[in-house]
Amino acid sequence: MKNIRNFCIIAHIDHGKSTLADRLLERTGTVTGKDMEAQVLDDMELERERGITIKSHAIQMNHREGGQDYVLNLIDTPGHVDFSYEVSRSIAACEGALLIVDASQGIQAQTISNLYMAIDNDLEIIPVINKCDLESAKPDEVEDQIVELLGCDREDIIRASGKTGMGIDDVLHAIVERVPAPKGDPDAPLQALIFDSVFNPFRGIIAYFKIENGRMRTDDFVKFVSTGKEYHADEIGVLKLDMDPRPELSAGNVGYIISGIKSSKEVKVGDTITHVNRPCEKAIDGFEEVKPMVFAGVYPIETEDFENLRASLEKLQLNDASLTFQPESSAALGFGFRCGFLGLLHMEIVQERLGREFNMDVITTVPNVSYKVFDKKGNVYEVHNPSGLPDITLIDHIEEPYIRATVITQADYIGPIMTLCLSKRGELVKQEYISGNRMELTFDMPLGEIVIDFYDKLKSISKGYASFDYHLHDFRESKLVKLDILLNGESVDALSTLTHADNAVRFGRRMCEKLKELIPRQQFDIAIQAAIGAKIIARETIKAVRKDVTAKCYGGDISRKRKLLEKQKAGKKRMKQIGSVEVPQKAFLAVLKLD
Repeated sequence: MKNIRNFCIIAHIDHGKSTLADRLLERTGTVTGKDMEAQVLDDMELERERGITIKSHAIQMNHREGGQDYVLNLIDTPGHVDFSYEVSRSIAACEGALLIVDASQGIQAQTISNLYMAIDNDLEIIPVINKCDLESAKPDEVEDQIVELLGCDREDIIRASGKTGMGIDDVLHAIVERVPAPKGDPDAPLQALIFDSVFNPFRGIIAYFKIENGRMRTDDFVKFVSTGKEYHADEIGVLKLDMDPRPELSAGNVGYIISGIKSSKEVKVGDTITHVNRPCEKAIDGFEEVKPMVFAGVYPIETEDFENLRASLEKLQLNDASLTFQPESSAALGFGFRCGFLGLLHMEIVQERLGREFNMDVITTVPNVSYKVFDKKGNVYEVHNPSGLPDITLIDHIEEPYIRATVITQADYIGPIMTLCLSKRGELVKQEYISGNRMELTFDMPLGEIVIDFYDKLKSISKGYASFDYHLHDFRESKLVKLDILLNGESVDALSTLTHADNAVRFGRRMCEKLKELIPRQQFDIAIQAAIGAKIIARETIKAVRKDVTAKCYGGDISRKRKLLEKQKAGKKRMKQIGSVEVPQKAFLAVLKLD
């Protein structure tokens, strides 16, 4: 056990985690020849296309140093704030972390929040300045920032480059020297923490675990503590580039177990595996339940695909434990699911993965957040969906979630960033210089204001330099109204939103204008209205497509033309009574990009 090292790589987005992991795998000979490609651990097609890590990936390396053979278990983690749950789970399976900082960008918001997560779990932190080969690199300046943040010595900071392989030997040396070996008793009853799982169509569900105490052998009779289900360990092993079966794994090791589990409900991330005949006394403290930030309805385009969508979401949830969902129905879209996501990028990725991995075409409604509604009798409801709001006459007040947001930026962009945050009803809590030209701004903002397009705007006004991180702070009373969109007097519940009273008229007007562009013309007039309760605040009309019925009347009496026009008018009126308006998928997405 003293020669095992478990560590993860944490950093802000795009600071070179996956590239540095490539060099470590290459140097230790774990991946060779034709298997070696850029970002070798990002095995999802979507990750390669977007150049981001979505899933954390575990892999085992063998390394020889000072005449000793070491086993290094590496977990590469995502950098985006929407996937921070992946990072927290990876950190729980490790004793050390490589903190990567870009030599040209310096410390950014996500660097700090991931660092605090690692410190809370008592991990040994090894700071690495990456991309030192770039012409724009400022390693001395970044070193100052790291010393200030961590309070470490300058000698502890490693300068490296994932591209050229500079400093990789120093990184491996530091992992062996500085990361503590896992603590645990191989002879105690088995205690293993499940930190991830994947669905395999041939082998069932494969759970990834880290053994805290005890040992596990192939064909052992094991049980999962929280579900109480018992299984035979058909195959156990370690995670190399592919799965590598082993007859036995003991305390401190990271591995996988295949036991023919068919149902996704039987595996919970954070659960404990133990032996049936010699169980451990208590389960390992798992992870805190993830709190979704953004809620949206996901509906199949064809209603008969509802059960397929449920199965697809369950399989996806195995691989992405931060996704939550429950069934709901909508008058406009039929049966579907109310899903909770950690942010907008997370929502976009889930929608994309449903399409690619499970061939599910879905419609996603306008994302919103959860509100607390207090009625006049003193009861409190949690409402995720505007259609779940009680009658307006029964509501005493509504509270909405506020976040504490941290923006780290260069001083040049302070003005536009403050204007943006204040326009989103933000309140400045504090601002301070971190180092040189960089400032940290802290705001309290309503979560509902940032879920749609805040992050994109922040990046564009700061030319990509500002970094943003947030956590839920509290709930505050707010003057919110429900904005309904009516088509020919019929409310489309999938387009209704809860919004602040001050923004409602502007938002309603923009929605109507946008829908007028996107809904195709019919044989009859379509009225698009935005309403708060019974009060109409905006209206647009899509004119009917009409045939020129008077074309055959050349000359002659006006009454002949009149008769034909009246006949057409009666037909249009009858059509309007029975006609229904199809709202295209583009219209639901357009709401997100109103600007």
